[in-house]
Amino acid sequence: MIKFTEKIGYGFGDMASSMFWKIFGMYLLYFYTDVFGLAPAAVGTMFLVTRIWDSFLDPVIGVIADRTESRWGKFRPYLLYVAVPFGLVGVMTFVTPDFSVEWKLVYAYITYTLMMMVYSAINVPYASLLGVMTPNPKERTTLSSYRMFFAYLGSFIALLLIEPLVEFFSKIGETVNPQQGWQYGVTVIAVMCVLLFWSCFALTRERVKPIKSEEKSTLKEDLLDLWKNRPWWILLGAGIAALIFNSIRDGATIYYFKYYILEESTLKIASLGVTITWTSLYLALGQASNMVGVALAAPVANHIGKKNTYMAAMSMATVLSILFFWLTPGQLVLIFVFQAMISVCAGIIFPLLWSMYADIADYSELKCGRRATGLIFSSSSMSQKLGWTLGGALSGWLLAYFGFKANVIQSDTAIMGIKMMLSFLPAIGTVLSVIFIAFYPLSEKKVKVITEDLEARRNNVKEKL
Repeated sequence: MIKFTEKIGYGFGDMASSMFWKIFGMYLLYFYTDVFGLAPAAVGTMFLVTRIWDSFLDPVIGVIADRTESRWGKFRPYLLYVAVPFGLVGVMTFVTPDFSVEWKLVYAYITYTLMMMVYSAINVPYASLLGVMTPNPKERTTLSSYRMFFAYLGSFIALLLIEPLVEFFSKIGETVNPQQGWQYGVTVIAVMCVLLFWSCFALTRERVKPIKSEEKSTLKEDLLDLWKNRPWWILLGAGIAALIFNSIRDGATIYYFKYYILEESTLKIASLGVTITWTSLYLALGQASNMVGVALAAPVANHIGKKNTYMAAMSMATVLSILFFWLTPGQLVLIFVFQAMISVCAGIIFPLLWSMYADIADYSELKCGRRATGLIFSSSSMSQKLGWTLGGALSGWLLAYFGFKANVIQSDTAIMGIKMMLSFLPAIGTVLSVIFIAFYPLSEKKVKVITEDLEARRNNVKEKL
């Protein structure tokens, strides 16, 4: 049994990743267009170029991690050594240099590419850690739930803090400087991320060891095993589609409230001289509702199965997203209610995805006689990046297509486009995700048989030694 403190420690790792990742998803497009000064189409293209190649870096990191040997295991050392670079490069991404527009774009390409590379270097080993902490499928689902709960908690904290922090630091000096505000505000978040990664390293342990014969597997064999792994391909497609759904909605949210709702603030904190906007409250509500979904994932999945739970949640998200299009600025309560319900659905699916990747690692080991945990789990990070890549690029391109212009009153066409980016367009992602997961073949019964067979094999190897 995994101790409670270790479950908390494992959750700290995704709490750190998600604090930055959610700020990127919610605010980076806005930062680049309205603060940094880049055109939305240029940002969309940058997201596509930098993330596409970086997504395929993830399997490389997974292979390297699989072959890492240290006194701390295969995956935990990366949490220790990459945490500080993760924080530093994250801050650099939100620095606005005094360059021309062309050189600003070059700076954005360089820093964002570095950020995604560092993210891979720490997040792929972190994700892989789930596969070696315990061989028990139900324990893995529980660990996944802890992971996602803390991920959404980190996102909730980051989204609740970032705008007040930016506003607070923007006012330090003779004039209001939002560029300074973003740099210093993200620095506060970065320090928190580093401490959380170090805590994850200290509190977790690696227990599942590969069967001795598989330790001599070559990279070619591992990649061939992955290529033939049908459940892996299915889960990869489902994950990408789900992240497209999330990233389009997240990327359009700040534009939705700034240009359509037209309501700036709701709560003023006099002692700090900052305000909390509808946007912050909307996003924070989404993260809180995600946590409710995470809490529901394990008990519901244990009752009706992971596959059925996933399909039900995504189907409901599809319907709710489509209905969201017809909400008006005067229906603010309903806007928040729909955000809560959609976010509960989204919160349910991600613990299931992580747990199913661990099941796929077992399936691959039983079928091929070799275990490549890092390589398989790298696909989770790859699907995450590909989903955000396509969703982020589409967000920038769609804004340009609908005629969006930063910091001016928007045309009717631009407003309609922004509304569609929170409704019909992300619903396409949920539909695709349901279609993919409908073909997922590993039922709870099959996973139980796989687990028992692998345990018997490991016991036989121990007896021979």
